[in-house]
Amino acid sequence: MRRRRWIWIAVLTAILWFCPGNFAFAAEAGEGEQPGADAELTEEERLQQELDAVYAMPVQSNETEGWPQGPGTYGEAAIVMEVESGSILYAKNIDDHHFPASITKLLTALVAFENGKFEDPVVFSHDSLAFLEPGDAYIGMKEGNQITLEQALYATLLASANEGAYGVAESVGKNKGHDYAWFLEQMNKRCRELGGENSNFANPHGLHDENHYTCARDMALIGRELFKHPEFFEIVRTLQYTIPASETTEEHVFQQKHKMLKEGNANYYEYAIGGKTGYTSEAMSTLVTMADNGNMQLVCVVLKTHGVNVYPDTRNLLEYAFANFSKIPSSAGEESEDVAEILEEKNIVVPNGVGIQDLDMEIVPDEETADEGTLVYSYKGNPAGSVRAVLSQSCLEKVRAEEEKAAKDKKTEKKGKDGKEDFLENKDIVKKCILGAALVMLVTALSVIVKLLLDGKRKKKRKR
Repeated sequence: MRRRRWIWIAVLTAILWFCPGNFAFAAEAGEGEQPGADAELTEEERLQQELDAVYAMPVQSNETEGWPQGPGTYGEAAIVMEVESGSILYAKNIDDHHFPASITKLLTALVAFENGKFEDPVVFSHDSLAFLEPGDAYIGMKEGNQITLEQALYATLLASANEGAYGVAESVGKNKGHDYAWFLEQMNKRCRELGGENSNFANPHGLHDENHYTCARDMALIGRELFKHPEFFEIVRTLQYTIPASETTEEHVFQQKHKMLKEGNANYYEYAIGGKTGYTSEAMSTLVTMADNGNMQLVCVVLKTHGVNVYPDTRNLLEYAFANFSKIPSSAGEESEDVAEILEEKNIVVPNGVGIQDLDMEIVPDEETADEGTLVYSYKGNPAGSVRAVLSQSCLEKVRAEEEKAAKDKKTEKKGKDGKEDFLENKDIVKKCILGAALVMLVTALSVIVKLLLDGKRKKKRKR
């Protein structure tokens, strides 16, 4: 009987081993599911699942209690930033690294504006053309062609010409007495100066490079800074531009690519005033859009957008921000006893219905100016803006008291630390003294023992 039992166990084990789909795997599949069901999905269904998953990603700004609930996006990261205050009105994975594609050219333009002049020459070298591959955006410049920096920036921002961006970087660098590598250094330096901490720009055009990445927050900071350059908006709002033929180049004609800026296009948005498109197979669709409704200026960035949703997502985000947030003057209702006078009339951006009395305020005193400081406002942990102010006498007294206490605590900590070090040093000295004394005692004891042994031997010899 025992032998038959083992035979049946062996048979059942073999069945389970060779036919897992009918037993173990069926249990894992769950009730109502068939193993391999995903393989039966059509391509359309698979893409829809992918879109649904991206749209369902958490929107961090929506998790703040009392914050206006923003829409989902088919982009994996998105941000809306108000220009004057720097307030972040919408945030979805805003610090995650993503490939930017051609929105890189916004930073290229910013560095060019700050380091060049429109009439400066841009000469196309062999290097500025050799990296291009079939399918890359370009306007057909040839080695030795020369145009102005202004013309090259139109090509870079409107036509998204990759050789245009390279030519801008190389020529601006040379015109400043440096080179192409210097321009790239300036791009990364400038991004950090603006507060960008999650970017590394390895080229000026945005063609794919594993070491070339950014995040939604950093691109919004770059877009915000471009509002200081009206020449940027003159370029990007142009629908068609012509580089005329000359002795150094042939004629080139190209058009606007950002569909929200093209009146008559299905994606046209009346409040859009600038921006830049981007796409590579690795980055997917990226888009930066600046908007102004006459009351508020916004920068919207969407990264790694799946499907053909980059323009609808952007519109939804801008409409959400315009509808749910308001500006209030920094001086309106400020009743803090720490503030003597508001020095600048700046606006704070908050959700509709929120007053300045509902905000948290942090005072950052100036190190150089004795009685002035910066008032930094936030709502539910979200920055709302800042303003310069004269601090009251009571506030200054509190600041001085806190500084004195901090200095005293630091001195006490240092004294305690020094005392501990002295104690440890003295402890080492005592330890050395004890060891020395022990060594002396040991030597003395050995000497006594040796003397006793020698005396014993002498006595024995005498007895003999």
